[in-house]
Amino acid sequence: MSVFQLPPDVLRVGEPTPFALRDKAGALLVPRGMVVATEDQLAQLAARDLYVDEQDGQALKRAMAGKLDSMVRQGALIGVIAQAQPNAGDLSNAARVAGRKLNDPLAAWSSLQMRASALLRDPAQADFEARLMQAQVHLLELLDADPDTALLLLVHNATQEFHDYSVSHALLVAVVCELAARNIPTWTDEWRPSLRCAALTMNVAMTQLQNQLATQDSPLADSQRAQIDAHAQAGAERMRAAGVKDELWLGAVERHHDSPPGPLANLPAAQQLARLVQRADIFAARLSPRKRRPAMSATAAAKAAYLDENQKPDEAGSAIIKATGLYPPGSLVRLRSGEVAVVLRRGRLATEPVVASVVNAAGSAIAEPALRNTRLTAHGVAGGVAAHEVKVRLNLERLLKLA
Repeated sequence: MSVFQLPPDVLRVGEPTPFALRDKAGALLVPRGMVVATEDQLAQLAARDLYVDEQDGQALKRAMAGKLDSMVRQGALIGVIAQAQPNAGDLSNAARVAGRKLNDPLAAWSSLQMRASALLRDPAQADFEARLMQAQVHLLELLDADPDTALLLLVHNATQEFHDYSVSHALLVAVVCELAARNIPTWTDEWRPSLRCAALTMNVAMTQLQNQLATQDSPLADSQRAQIDAHAQAGAERMRAAGVKDELWLGAVERHHDSPPGPLANLPAAQQLARLVQRADIFAARLSPRKRRPAMSATAAAKAAYLDENQKPDEAGSAIIKATGLYPPGSLVRLRSGEVAVVLRRGRLATEPVVASVVNAAGSAIAEPALRNTRLTAHGVAGGVAAHEVKVRLNLERLLKLA
């Protein structure tokens, strides 16, 4: 892999990394979007040689060139120009353009889902751990290519489809966990592969049953309830039998339904990961319909993740809301104009996402989705809308071109 050295003063405290950071050999060190939480963390990163891949490097060069051109036009002094660095806005725009590396994100995510489906249906296979590790790396690469597109596709899929529910749910939970973990500064980077693996495999002992329950009209049978109650422990045991030795991963799977509320720092590491998986699981499940109940709106799903068992703010749930926004890409919102819009990208503020209207105020479908500025009062977001309330089939390829 060709790499480009990153200038040491590009990173800023309190801001996400604009690019995925790598070592000289091209190995991933820090995923795109990790928040640099403290001056000490910034100093540690600045003390080592950091690189970005060739495409991100070209984006950084373009951002720098744009900055210099703007300064020249404004008549800045030569000495000031010589010391110029692109600001956060320049880098954010450059990273957004660089992030669109996928020629066909629909196909890329569909391919990953098919691979994951074949894998999660049979955890007893001899190479399970190696293939699962490859899957979580591939997921991270697709996520880092464009986090908003990842959320757009996975959230939309969660609100619409019953097919292969267990795996599509696992992918969404893994993406939400990864993004949320970047908002928990006390967590080490070394935990994150274990977190992604746990999210993908949390229901490995009930994949078939979970798919069945998504389309089941009747109440749970006693045998189904027993399998559900035992699936966390059974999943960890099956993976141990398949040769998985990562106890952080296994422990998170084992405890993902009973990790208690309260400050994360009070819990052992595996239970901290389990708590985030649990809240992300709740968030994703509330977005998804069942034969026996409709899906909730994104705001209702966010509330379910944010409030713990005692109806108090949950630290892991809070990290999820910071990561996805109140209105994650792929969800539907009602604007103050009366239109219904689909969220394309997270905004600068949680209440100001980038949206495209798909239903007008009279309730009729809009032939061509229309971008709306949610910072304007007339087009501000009034609240979330559940998918079943809108009888419009979205064209994802067309929406991706607008995003």
